[in-house]
Amino acid sequence: MSRADHMDVAAYALGVLDPQDAERFEEHLATCWACAAELETMVPVVGLLSGIDGEAMAALEQTHTDPALLDRTLMAVRRDRKRTRMRQVLAAAAAVVVFGGLSGAGIAGVFGGDDGKRIPQAEPTLTAPITAPPSPGPTASGPGVGGNEQEGDQHDATDPGTGVKTTMWLASKEYGTQIDLQLTRLPGPRTCRLVVVRKNATSEVVSTWSVPGGGYGTNTNQLPLELSASTSAPLKDIQKIQVQSVDVNGIASPLVTVADL
Repeated sequence: MSRADHMDVAAYALGVLDPQDAERFEEHLATCWACAAELETMVPVVGLLSGIDGEAMAALEQTHTDPALLDRTLMAVRRDRKRTRMRQVLAAAAAVVVFGGLSGAGIAGVFGGDDGKRIPQAEPTLTAPITAPPSPGPTASGPGVGGNEQEGDQHDATDPGTGVKTTMWLASKEYGTQIDLQLTRLPGPRTCRLVVVRKNATSEVVSTWSVPGGGYGTNTNQLPLELSASTSAPLKDIQKIQVQSVDVNGIASPLVTVADL
């Protein structure tokens, strides 16, 4: 078998052989495992070089015997691909310009027109302001429950004897009265309770809690105590609301009182 038969692999893969030479090579391929293996490896290369015309393929075939021609062929392929990429970039840039002109915000909005005057840009679209949802109000009652919305009328009081200070917010509800309060200067440890005194001289304990050793709103613990409670008594029927301290024997003493409601 001649050397030329083995060198026809690339030309056959690229389809540049004439019908007679292609038929001759196929007869050779049936008995030559080396050419068959080489042809299999060239299948991906054919896809990459499919954009090159037949004259370029003929020139490529000659590079087996002329290394200088191989270099020139590769340089020509690189230049062709570079020009193709450049055309793609320019086409993309032209598309951007056309789109910008149609939307009123293209290059003409940045640079001046032919008469040297600046072409005004399109005004930005105004959007409605986004408002954050309100914070949820208190959903539980008891010591340390914060987050009240200060609903209702505010009442401030400081007991001159104990020094305990409170701020209460009283709101009328269908079920009675809602009470939100804050306590400071409350020393501990102790047990406390919140008492509602009605105008008919009856009273109701609406909340109880324990105060730790550091207290609330003190030098040891500067955080105030915040809690919520409620009573069935209408606001108009309440005479006063009092925070009391309860000793181990169950005897209560007032700590701070909000009156004249």
